[in-house]
Amino acid sequence: MNGQGMNKQSAELAQLIVAVVQLIPYGKVASYGQVARLAGLPRHARLVGRVLSQLDATSELPWHRVLNSQGVIRIEKYNAAGENLQSLKLMQEGVIVLNGKVNLKVFQWQP
Repeated sequence: MNGQGMNKQSAELAQLIVAVVQLIPYGKVASYGQVARLAGLPRHARLVGRVLSQLDATSELPWHRVLNSQGVIRIEKYNAAGENLQSLKLMQEGVIVLNGKVNLKVFQWQP
């Protein structure tokens, strides 16, 4: 997480979001809105996306387990072969990704 342009309050909100994302179990996914609600920040799904987009490339946070509310992969990070990194990481955990989408009825985390 870079600290550029981040005031104390937004840094605290980011810590709440990161704490929830760390809890998402291996092989499960959560929506941006679900993460926001669990962090005590209802209606702040976009903030979750912003926080995750600012992660350092070496971050160990399982950012790949967070999807939009329809289970669609929106993060466009690719490897040298042109494969979507989020899809690859999810499939390595046994999550089925079809046409860039995950079935939330099957894979959504139920804390």
